[in-house]
Amino acid sequence: MEKRTAKILWSKSGKGSDTTRVTLPVSWVRQMSLSYEERELDISFDEKTGIITIKKKEVTKWEN
Repeated sequence: MEKRTAKILWSKSGKGSDTTRVTLPVSWVRQMSLSYEERELDISFDEKTGIITIKKKEVTKWEN
């Protein structure tokens, strides 16, 4: 398992609400077989452990 340190990017919308972003290494994104066309992710947050999980969205045969 490879680990890296990342920073959260904060920005404000025109209406004053906060937005955050985290950048993922391109090598990881490519290993997940993500592309400009196929870029949907399932993201979950476990409140008990504080762990965020990012997975490539599984496409069902009904979503094709």
